[in-house]
Amino acid sequence: MQPRAGYQRRMARRGRNAPVKTALILAYSGCSTCAKALAWLRAHDVAVEVRPIALEPPTRAELRRWVPASGLPVRKWLNASGQSYRALGKADTEAATDEIWLERLSADGKLVKRPVLVVDGGSGEGTVLVGFSPDAYAALHSRLA
Repeated sequence: MQPRAGYQRRMARRGRNAPVKTALILAYSGCSTCAKALAWLRAHDVAVEVRPIALEPPTRAELRRWVPASGLPVRKWLNASGQSYRALGKADTEAATDEIWLERLSADGKLVKRPVLVVDGGSGEGTVLVGFSPDAYAALHSRLA
């Protein structure tokens, strides 16, 4: 997604030609929550790269960075209402370790709670938000402005 003209004008007035931080959102086209998150980002002129989570799930290496950056345990990354999760069965889901979940999440993007918003601070640090909360997005947006 390209930045909107209004965003580019504001950055030019501030003496910037491009955003300081980059954003990536992993989303699913059939997900209404993802649509709400994308609409929020567009409305706030946030330039973001959209990655289809079902076709390109997060890699294990990404998950190893992003899970700690999110501040959430691995199990909070699970789309527990999805068909992929339900297909595993209760006994299997309860017995799985964090390592097993990392493997499963990297293999099946529909297991991942979505959307996943990743904002790189430029120094290798980053912020990761899982799911969509207008308040959490607004707090992050105010830190980026």
